[in-house]
Amino acid sequence: MNFDLLRPGRICGSILDVSLPELSRMGVRGIIIDIDNTLTEWHSPVLPEGAAAWLEQAGREGIRLCFVSNNSARRARDVADKAGIPFVAKAQKPRRRSFRKAMEIMGTAPGQTAVIGDQLFTDILGGNRMGMLTILVTPISRHEFFGTRLMRLVEAIFLRRL
Repeated sequence: MNFDLLRPGRICGSILDVSLPELSRMGVRGIIIDIDNTLTEWHSPVLPEGAAAWLEQAGREGIRLCFVSNNSARRARDVADKAGIPFVAKAQKPRRRSFRKAMEIMGTAPGQTAVIGDQLFTDILGGNRMGMLTILVTPISRHEFFGTRLMRLVEAIFLRRL
């Protein structure tokens, strides 16, 4: 495996630390956003303080958004409806299909699209495979799916190497 595919283009503390004006200046016209532990706490429909304003700012910057989640459509819809943003559920990230679907929804190409997520082996690997700008954020909470917690142990090894 090419380990460069696990290397995020950027690392930020949270989605709120991602500079939308800077992405706009770079030519980013669409952002694919993971939901759980990237935008909200795991299985929570509540947007944290500042998240709604950040999402609105993206629109003012001319950046389209699409949520892409490995979760069920019901879970993704809970958040997407509150935010008024389209979504792709049961995405099976890092498979390319869901990333292509999100770009189709936003009307963007890989070179105009960024991916923001909290996991190397889903969000970052998938976005890098598509040639997109990838942004890794620190998970919002330590509360998450058991399988994800196990993958965090493996991610920690790769993050130290990167």
